[in-house]
Amino acid sequence: MPRSPIRTLLGLLLAALCGAGLWWAYDSFQSRYLRTFDNQTALFSGDRLQLPASIAGPGPIRLVHFWDPACPCNVGNQQHLGELIEHFGPQGVEFYVVQKPGTRGQLPATLSALKPLSELPGAEHLPATPGVAIWDRNGQLAYFGPYSEGATCNSSNSFIEPILLALSQGRAVSATHTMAVGCYCPW
Repeated sequence: MPRSPIRTLLGLLLAALCGAGLWWAYDSFQSRYLRTFDNQTALFSGDRLQLPASIAGPGPIRLVHFWDPACPCNVGNQQHLGELIEHFGPQGVEFYVVQKPGTRGQLPATLSALKPLSELPGAEHLPATPGVAIWDRNGQLAYFGPYSEGATCNSSNSFIEPILLALSQGRAVSATHTMAVGCYCPW
């Protein structure tokens, strides 16, 4: 039996409505959750950066994570930071966090091992976030810069693992001026 033109028209109308609904859902998701990655160049210079007096001087290796809760680039390194804490924490590395002044937010529960620092002398000159500073066992700044280059950070493109490994083996590191291209937000 041949199809009636009304049934065909209703089928086409239903298909068009489904297509419009799918397009709306896709566009809505993209505008809310996907952000374009904008390559930015950041120059990190650690000349003015110092540990607070309460944790300065000889001691364990200290890593300070700089973060801005409003910066979408932080999400790209949080899992990696958790892996660093899990791997190097038992080896005696102490992990701290400095939040951008005037911002509100909370780190994920997986990063609860980070000890908050209310201030860090010289942090007001930080060029971008996310960033990291690492002090050696003598209390000397060994590294200041980004976690990696690119949109995200993991163990395959990280600058941090080789630094922590060298310091934990007693080797000297001096990388306090770095430049990288990646996902960064102004501090």
